[in-house]
Amino acid sequence: MKVSVSTSKVNGEVFAPPSKSYTHRAITIAALSDDCVIHRPLMSADTLASIRAAEALGASIEKYEDRIHVKGVNGKPHVPNNIIDVANSGTTLRFMTAVSALTNGVTVLTGDSSIRNRPNQPLLDVLNKLGVEAYSTRGNGCAPIVVRGGLKGAITTIDGSISSQFISALLIACPLTTQSTTLSIKGEMKSRPYVDVTMELIEQAGAEILVEEGNTIKFIIPANQKYNLKEYTVPGDFSSASYLLAAAAITGSTVTVKNLFPSKQGDIEIIDVLERMGAKISWDKENGIAQITGNGLKATIFDAGATPDLVPTIAVLAACAEGTTVIENAEHVRYKETDRLHAMALELTKMGIAVKEEPDQLIITGGKLRGAELHGWHDHRIIMALTIAGMVAGDTVIDTAEAVDISFPNFFDTMKELGAEVELI
Repeated sequence: MKVSVSTSKVNGEVFAPPSKSYTHRAITIAALSDDCVIHRPLMSADTLASIRAAEALGASIEKYEDRIHVKGVNGKPHVPNNIIDVANSGTTLRFMTAVSALTNGVTVLTGDSSIRNRPNQPLLDVLNKLGVEAYSTRGNGCAPIVVRGGLKGAITTIDGSISSQFISALLIACPLTTQSTTLSIKGEMKSRPYVDVTMELIEQAGAEILVEEGNTIKFIIPANQKYNLKEYTVPGDFSSASYLLAAAAITGSTVTVKNLFPSKQGDIEIIDVLERMGAKISWDKENGIAQITGNGLKATIFDAGATPDLVPTIAVLAACAEGTTVIENAEHVRYKETDRLHAMALELTKMGIAVKEEPDQLIITGGKLRGAELHGWHDHRIIMALTIAGMVAGDTVIDTAEAVDISFPNFFDTMKELGAEVELI
């Protein structure tokens, strides 16, 4: 599917969709609890993959219009009677690989072509040190993955530089083992806010993990714990809201986005970035309302270490800003659904923007965007970012547009509601 984007402005009020990150974690921890109702979950391709995987591991999940009811496995996931297909969801793959290690049998997990090329070796290495037999069938660290359960605690280390999802997966599974675990993080822990979100949900479910900060971060995880998540309401998603806010910023429009309450999400940083770049933005934290008016943007320096999902949005803001923006500390952004640094460099270059791509940086000099035929890379965040770029350039067509279903299924409808001229073709 393709989307055609014409020059347009936006105006009005919309609700931010529920958080994908919180929904994944709530589903996983609820499935390991006894009985839980999750209110306002995001129902997208990715989170539905987590629901299917949780059901394969023994949970019973009923879906309603505004909530899901999870009857969990009380800490003892079942051996699936079939392969678990996570589709395009890397979070589902990593979380359920660790959860599968709690079974007393063998689980096989795989996904689409993108998933079958995303790295998992650091997680597999740690699971093997924790008494599990876990391996890639092709020996390259990528899915398909085979897990023979038997998770036990130990003192071990994991590389923090590739994906925080490995760390979150272990933090979710290890409290349910019969031996305590100490997990040390080697190097910089990228995407730290996502681990903070995981810790928040674990604590709400009644489990305890101690964190020792210092030159080396250590997570000390007591054994024989239980999850008891009873009820949870998913907050709004700042990653998805970033496209709505940025659309106003680059088109000189005014937009109000609701359901944006304070949380552990790192992508809250979009508020500060937009303000730093010159947009007029206010955030009523008590009522969860952000209002923005575009007002001519200026370049900035953006460290992507903690917030990799904002990179496509920031890249488009940079393309529309006066001066040269540097997106740095971003090598881990290459290991997402696609190599997002390379994808944004190529597509913005097609639109007439000067972009220099370095191993861990994008250096973007703002200019006049021109319409182009663009590749969406089957990546929801690339497609949504290029859509708002097309609202400035006009005469833009983006392929693989169906991938927005991963995190923001009604993205194009929401943009139309705000006045954007977008048509699926």
